[in-house]
Amino acid sequence: MSSKRIISIGTRKIGGGLPVLLQSMAAVKTTNVQAAAETCERLADAGAGLVRLAVDTAEDAQALKEIRKRTTANLSVDLQENYRLAENVAPFVDKIRYNPGHLHHSETEIPWQIKVERIVRIAEKHNCALRIGVNCGSLDPALLTAAGGTEVPALSSALQHSEFLDSLGFVRYCVSIKSSAPKTVTAVNRQFAALRPDVPLHLGLTEAGLPPAGVMKSRLALEPLLADGIGDTLRVSLTVANDRKSEEIEAGRLIVQNAASGSILTEADWCEDKLNIISCPSCARVENGQFVQLAQQVREAVQKYKDKRLTIAVMGCRVNGPGETDHADIGLWCGKASVNLKCGKELVGSFEYGSVISEMLRLIGRLEEAAA
Repeated sequence: MSSKRIISIGTRKIGGGLPVLLQSMAAVKTTNVQAAAETCERLADAGAGLVRLAVDTAEDAQALKEIRKRTTANLSVDLQENYRLAENVAPFVDKIRYNPGHLHHSETEIPWQIKVERIVRIAEKHNCALRIGVNCGSLDPALLTAAGGTEVPALSSALQHSEFLDSLGFVRYCVSIKSSAPKTVTAVNRQFAALRPDVPLHLGLTEAGLPPAGVMKSRLALEPLLADGIGDTLRVSLTVANDRKSEEIEAGRLIVQNAASGSILTEADWCEDKLNIISCPSCARVENGQFVQLAQQVREAVQKYKDKRLTIAVMGCRVNGPGETDHADIGLWCGKASVNLKCGKELVGSFEYGSVISEMLRLIGRLEEAAA
């Protein structure tokens, strides 16, 4: 069931049954021009057909202009809360990703349709492809309902924005519908592919987490889809340091090969611990370089709870931190000098990196006592 539509992204194309394009993302500050350019080149050499950079400020956009001069890699950027940055970055990239849920964080008086049309016209002018990047952790508030979880609103958002881009006469786009839950990713992408087989799909988990579990989760979600011809490009979003980002490409290559050969991981083949640690991929938005180490420390500290039904989310920045941790029993999201510790949606406090693990364990202990 490969998508019928073929779209160009820089020197590459996706869709129409073409080979699956592998992606990764730089995990150094975009304003560190030399390091960012070197990372883009290294990832391209490792097999990334597209490398993503984080651009949140005018300074990031100016740095991107210089990075473009120093790398031949196909480049993509995210537009997070600031959709107006599209005109600053479009001349220097091959694809722009916008998140429908983030369009509501600023200039709330402006309808999302006006914001999206602005992005589309800028993309047209500068020969850019677009990705409609729906994330179950940051959905459009207007689509969220008390019942039904996030799967239905996520699908609705993807369909809504696809139809709107079509109405503008813009068809050079792909869609991603991501979650940190493998079952949700598989189900909602199947549904979208059945309804819109013409639209190329970007596959991935929002926060696959630390390897090797992060690779296994990604296999569980993506191999069944690819085996059925669903998916045109993918990223395995691992929590690893910048010098290990090529592991995302290696994992993606493994997933594509397994799907092609029929070596598909199923729930019966992988007995996942009841303990579920979710951690976001390292990227330029991480506010403190200790984030990856912290995620590893959390994993080590909670091994005694591996048979408990407990979800812990470790997030690296303010973009994913507040929303993504809302869905976990215990959440840690990292600031520059401290870590915000949450119990569900409630903020327990902000703690230094050196002390937050012990505070987390105390919090888990209190939850255990309350449940006894």
